[in-house]
Amino acid sequence: MDLGLKGKKVIMNGGAHGLGLASLKKFAAEGADVAFFSRKDDKIEAAKKAIGEAGNGKVFAEVFDMNDGGDAYKAWLEKAAGELGGCDIFIHTASSSGTGGTGDWQNGLDFDIMGAVHGVEVLTPHLEKSNCGSIVFMSSTAALETFIQPQAFNALKAALITYGSQLSQALAGQGIRVNIVSPGAIYYEGGNWEAIKGAVPELHDATLAKMPMGRFGNAEEVANAIVFVASPAVPYMTGSNVVVDGGFTQRVQF
Repeated sequence: MDLGLKGKKVIMNGGAHGLGLASLKKFAAEGADVAFFSRKDDKIEAAKKAIGEAGNGKVFAEVFDMNDGGDAYKAWLEKAAGELGGCDIFIHTASSSGTGGTGDWQNGLDFDIMGAVHGVEVLTPHLEKSNCGSIVFMSSTAALETFIQPQAFNALKAALITYGSQLSQALAGQGIRVNIVSPGAIYYEGGNWEAIKGAVPELHDATLAKMPMGRFGNAEEVANAIVFVASPAVPYMTGSNVVVDGGFTQRVQF
């Protein structure tokens, strides 16, 4: 299936490992140009190499830390759009969970919420010029049901879903789609569940025991959903929250 991504410009906040990197490799394989950042130079170089091996499009990447503040982040987004020659797709993956700050309310607000807000503010003029403007926010099944404990990450990821849903209504007239992807427990090297397995093995094992499929998900499975939802292949899809959890959450969606 041709997803219509050849030549499209994709900007992601983050993307040097895990779900973000898996997604960027798939965008590149489909012929898209991509831009991303990471806090660590060694991760940038490794990710650029992996993305370059996946496709022949342009790759813009540099070291950047969202802790540098909103103005610096906005400037990076404008720079990325300039380097790529525009933006057709914005993927918001930056999260407090990536820095171990799931319980930090301010960090979660700055990364998970304001990372989305500032991204939309800066990139909407570019997305309006596209014939397939698309925004995808990364939420979590922790936003959909009580999980582990009350904490900033869970509540703010829920707020992100509401924000995305409202944006989908507000931006539809400008030709910009907005969707959310909510992964469940996903295991990959360097990820949260690998860390949990080492630090709190009883939580890891108890969660695994509840998996209907008998296993955790992997980064490739989530990346497939992100790329498909973002792509021009589903032009009538907006305001959706796509759950990728192997049936872990026990909810009925109407």
